[in-house]
Amino acid sequence: MTYKDLQILFEDNHLLVVVKPVDVPVQADASGDPDMLTMLKRYLVEKYNKSGDAYLGLVHRLDRPTGGVMMFAKTSKCAERLCEAIKNGDVDKKYLAILDGSPRYKADKLMCYLKKFSDTNTVKIVPALTEGAKYAELDYKVLAEKQGMSLVSVKLITGRGHQIRVQMAGMGTPIVGDRRYGNGIKSKLPLCLWATELRLSHPISGKTMVFRVYPPETEPWTAFDVDAFLRLSAPTDD
Repeated sequence: MTYKDLQILFEDNHLLVVVKPVDVPVQADASGDPDMLTMLKRYLVEKYNKSGDAYLGLVHRLDRPTGGVMMFAKTSKCAERLCEAIKNGDVDKKYLAILDGSPRYKADKLMCYLKKFSDTNTVKIVPALTEGAKYAELDYKVLAEKQGMSLVSVKLITGRGHQIRVQMAGMGTPIVGDRRYGNGIKSKLPLCLWATELRLSHPISGKTMVFRVYPPETEPWTAFDVDAFLRLSAPTDD
């Protein structure tokens, strides 16, 4: 895979918004597989005929098995402002997920504390006073139920590593295809977690921008009428 295989949704002098494919790492790791940061830097070098390396700021992350909309900063000033906006909760990140089973409540707010265990690269729900624990919060809503699965929308309030995956599994309804936190035959499918929307104020102009992308047209996504819940649109101003 090269940058030519990536879908670029938006680009100006400050911001680069792309679709991250499933199973592509955000940045270089031990696997040596092509990663988003390296590919997009190569894209900038070749497009603008830069000598040497190109600056590209990584301001948020998606797990390797998660696909969807992702933004990068093309300048350090933009990166600083985007990081601050994310920290202050001024960037809305919405996801679609397919759960193995049905949550007890059709809509709810999940709040807990999470701790990462580096030796196993896993995250667990822990008591609030646990050393190294971080507060995690999200809102979810069940959109449809079919074939023993649930299509849910998720709005992240905090952005912890593996957060959605761990909190969904904590309800007893892990995300379909989650080999780390799921179980059973449905855990052997590709991870059904998709970053479907980013809403933010442009870090320089201040204009409200909305980016929405559909999940892959593959099973089990195609078992649901995703289009009924997500209307694809170009970036707009509110």
